Amino acid sequence: MPDQESPSARFSDEEQAPARKRPRPGERRLQILQTVADMLEQPGSERVTTAGLAAKIGVSEAALYRHFASKAQMFEGLIDFVDQSVIGLIRQVTDREPAGPQQAGRIVALLLQFAEKNPGMSRVMVGDALVLEHERLQERINLLFDKIEAQLRQSLRDANAASATPTVDTQVQASVLVAFMQGRLQRFARSGFKRLPSEHLQAALARIL
Repeated sequence: MPDQESPSARFSDEEQAPARKRPRPGERRLQILQTVADMLEQPGSERVTTAGLAAKIGVSEAALYRHFASKAQMFEGLIDFVDQSVIGLIRQVTDREPAGPQQAGRIVALLLQFAEKNPGMSRVMVGDALVLEHERLQERINLLFDKIEAQLRQSLRDANAASATPTVDTQVQASVLVAFMQGRLQRFARSGFKRLPSEHLQAALARIL
């Protein structure tokens, strides 16, 4: 999973071991997830199909279903990976920096950098890759952003303590940060990964915070 020193969260070298005639237990499963992520990184790529995925890996569709009961389960594996990566990056910031606007801004910056270095995952985060897939997948992404917003509220709470309406101000500020982050991710995915999430990022965060 993610290297806590970097927002990039590619599957590890061990997980990307060269294919064998008889893959170790779990190795084929990780290869399938990595291949789905690679397919999502292609600008203008079509919807991922099990037929296309099987062809990429060089196995039959039946072989895919020995590791995942459905394509939805494959996407759930990617969402698990994104969720763990995001939570790990947030913990990295909260463990090192005191609560406040700077902490909130650092969280947003790291998550956008993670998406920038993992374009396929950015398509999962904005739901672009989940169109026409099972609705529970989008619900899980919604829950992930709810968790991010809750952490941003916690980061900003003390900074708004002197306000006449501290709770409202904190909620509004956190929701604006999440909307900004989702907008940057949408633009990144829909531009074919040309409009980077980090573009003028610090100046934009300074305006918001």
